[in-house]
Amino acid sequence: MPQAGERGTQDERDATRTDSFEVGLGESLRLGHDLRFLLVCVGGGAARIGAAVLRKELRYVESVAVNCDPRVQGLEAFDRRVYLGTGTGELPDSLGSPHIAGQLAHAAEPALERIFDGATFVTVVATLGGGTGTGVLPYLLDAAARASEVLSVFVVKPFGAEGERRAVAERAMARLHFLDSFVEKQQRNAATLQVLDNDSLVPIAARIPMARLNDQWATIISTHIEHSFLLPAEAMLEATRIAELTGSDHGLVPSGYQAPGTAPPAPTPGPPVPLPLLSADPANRYPGAIEDAELTFEVERELPPGRDLA
Repeated sequence: MPQAGERGTQDERDATRTDSFEVGLGESLRLGHDLRFLLVCVGGGAARIGAAVLRKELRYVESVAVNCDPRVQGLEAFDRRVYLGTGTGELPDSLGSPHIAGQLAHAAEPALERIFDGATFVTVVATLGGGTGTGVLPYLLDAAARASEVLSVFVVKPFGAEGERRAVAERAMARLHFLDSFVEKQQRNAATLQVLDNDSLVPIAARIPMARLNDQWATIISTHIEHSFLLPAEAMLEATRIAELTGSDHGLVPSGYQAPGTAPPAPTPGPPVPLPLLSADPANRYPGAIEDAELTFEVERELPPGRDLA
């Protein structure tokens, strides 16, 4: 039986190990600091979707809105707002042109790169078919792919009824296959691209309120961030805490978790959370799919000239 003095020594060792864990872990691995979770929204439509994601109050997530519209500076829901423009007027500096937006992004490449300094898990949301989302995305994606450990990209494709905007979006998506930094990251299973096609909702609800549409995509994006990034990181941190307290390295990394630089893991327990387009089959909807939406917008007819959905 250990003597009192020996017991005190053991207690001191335990206390020292616990204190070391608390201090060391706080300094070496902090969610939201050393492991940074970044949500970046490109374009006005993406900012509206991002605002819906932020209303779900995801833990540790930093948010950035990027636009060529000076009004982006007033989006207080985002932690950082990046305005790509001259600041000489109230209208978007891109004038709705992807080419002009691309020129502005090219000129601001150092600022775009600074967005991702130290980022670990990055989620990029872009609405395609307009000016900013279409023109800025390649430059932003290049910076994100080079700086982040794991990258998820969601692009929103306009309704077929939007005609030219949808064609512009399709051309923009095709160009992403020639973005070397992003393609290389995909080949290492450290990056994913998910297309959120507005037309996939047509069989579910012929008329869709735009607020519900934004909430629909926000549900898919927030579910991905939660189950692919946040929960595995918290599980890893808890496993590290237990290993430090017990002096064992067994079970340090929870089953199913993959370190930064590899593909994001599926949530456990339970089946993997997919990142699909909404199925055209109403019997196979993604959780949170629109079912009884208010009849506010007919997506099956041609839009009036100048109608902007993104």
